[in-house]
Amino acid sequence: MVRKIKAPKDLSKLKETLLAKRNVVKSRVVVCGGTGCLAYGSKKVFELFKEEIDRHNLFAEVELKNSGCHGFCENGVVVLLFPQEICYLRVRVEDVAEIVSSTLIKKEIITRLLFQDLNSGERIAKEAEIPFYKHQSQLVFGSNRFIDPKEINDYIAIGGYEALAKVLEEMTPQEVIEEVKKANVRGRGGGGFPAGIKWETTRQAPGEIKYAVVNCDEGDPGAYMDRSIMEGNPHRVLEGLIINAYAIGASEGFIYIRQEYPLATENTLHAISQAQEYGLLGKNILGSSFHFSVTVHRGAGAFVSGESSALMAAIEGRVGQPRPKYTRTAVSGIWGRPSNLNNVETLANIPLVINRGADWYSSIGTENSKGTKIFSLVGNVNNTGLVEVPMGTTIREIVYDIGGGIPGGKEFKAVQIGGPSGGCIPQQFLDMPIDFDEFSKVGAMMGSGGMIVMDEETCMVDVARYFLDFLAEESCGKCVPCREGIKQLLAILQRISRGEGNEGDLSVLEELADVISDASLCALGQTAANPVLTAIKYFREEYLAHILEKRCPTKVCQGLITYFIDPEKCRGCGACLKNCPSEAIDGDRRQIHVILQDKCIKCGICADVCPEKFHAVRKLSGEPVPAVPLNREICRGEN
Repeated sequence: MVRKIKAPKDLSKLKETLLAKRNVVKSRVVVCGGTGCLAYGSKKVFELFKEEIDRHNLFAEVELKNSGCHGFCENGVVVLLFPQEICYLRVRVEDVAEIVSSTLIKKEIITRLLFQDLNSGERIAKEAEIPFYKHQSQLVFGSNRFIDPKEINDYIAIGGYEALAKVLEEMTPQEVIEEVKKANVRGRGGGGFPAGIKWETTRQAPGEIKYAVVNCDEGDPGAYMDRSIMEGNPHRVLEGLIINAYAIGASEGFIYIRQEYPLATENTLHAISQAQEYGLLGKNILGSSFHFSVTVHRGAGAFVSGESSALMAAIEGRVGQPRPKYTRTAVSGIWGRPSNLNNVETLANIPLVINRGADWYSSIGTENSKGTKIFSLVGNVNNTGLVEVPMGTTIREIVYDIGGGIPGGKEFKAVQIGGPSGGCIPQQFLDMPIDFDEFSKVGAMMGSGGMIVMDEETCMVDVARYFLDFLAEESCGKCVPCREGIKQLLAILQRISRGEGNEGDLSVLEELADVISDASLCALGQTAANPVLTAIKYFREEYLAHILEKRCPTKVCQGLITYFIDPEKCRGCGACLKNCPSEAIDGDRRQIHVILQDKCIKCGICADVCPEKFHAVRKLSGEPVPAVPLNREICRGEN
């Protein structure tokens, strides 16, 4: 039965009731239901837990919860057991019965499902002691593990909507804005613009109709922070949005979610419906004179629609293309009316600011970058997933303390931060603190929070080419500098990676990058050259090796690679010959095989299928192909 909340005191009473009911339960099982864990079968795992708990008649003392993402996505399905705080990783359907019988009933820990430290080999039971979580500070993201995203009562039980009640009962709109400004909340969507100043701009803009808008169009490769917040705790974002609307004077809002996020859309729509039923959305919220309604708009998938004016054009029903910002969208946005756009993570911080105060919030982080930031830690790192750390945390701490270092003991080379328009930060800045301003000093940007770690075997020319290829595809084509300029940058990088570069290419890349940056209409073009410029700045010798020596130092660029079968190691097994798609390998069984270079398409399949014990196929780059003996017969006595 839905209980209508008509006043802040009703919210407090409901919270007390919910907590009293929760305290009766002796044990709680939480199964992660985020997108990552769903891919590993968490839905079936959850259903089996329900069946097993029912079979053992444990429902009176065990509460089963489906939650949002916990962050450690590569180790899904993640299952937490309270009050013991046991964290089981990579749980499969065949493990469920044992967890119920051994851990819930007999109180025994199943060692094989625990996290194993790569350095010590130790198995760790408690989630808080796992290095991946231990070195984080999950203020925004941490509550995901305690609530079912489709159950509003779970959010209310942990203090949800208390910030909204406080705002409507005790604060004027301007006081809310002043609190956000005092906390120095900066936008988490990319630019880091102070949220309070943006809010004040919209509030002071002329016009009776204003809009509050959430940007969940997260298109950066490898980034999924906003998706996981919207999937796992949509009420937190919704509460932040309602507070934003109250502060700027809006009675209508939009949540823009990219098409590829079906679960985030589903959970957000459900949260809106529940909030309406509880009287937290709609007319006279919590007994006040404040009215607010929300509409979810699904994006069509274009990367450029994440740009503010393009996003608002899409909400209007037009093609999602940016427009010149002679007037900011905060003053003239959707249908020419003041529209305040905030990133998902930005709004998720607002209840914290209101509940705990600006002084508390501003005590976290650096002088100009306050609070925490969620990063999507991916690439060549042992522990991948979502990481929330205080501003000021160093890159080294994230990569090594939380991420567990580089696989195989390889050397850290660089980290690409800020999405496809971010910059590549080299090893010399490993101890640089996470900070909006510090990143800009080295040619990078915070962006939405994508963090791609690269090891010593990564080619920086290829990295720049990859991101330029992505941006060339995603450019809306409206302005010439972006549409044509990015294509030309990409064409030059492609020539260099094929070994066709010349000495003047680097200066042309730098000059062209400046023009694109200065003349492009929106941030996509204005920042597109960042990966190229930072790669040239910090890895110039690698570019020169491609251009002058026709050599890829990391042996990644196909145009500069030659595959060669070592006659000393080849045993004529025929694996490479059978699998070569271009029939570029010659040799009979028990005969040393040879790659016919004029037929080789450099796909690398021969190296992949060559038995590890032989390891006969070698990659060469800038090196002459050794001669093969005329007598290619292999001694019959050899294995």
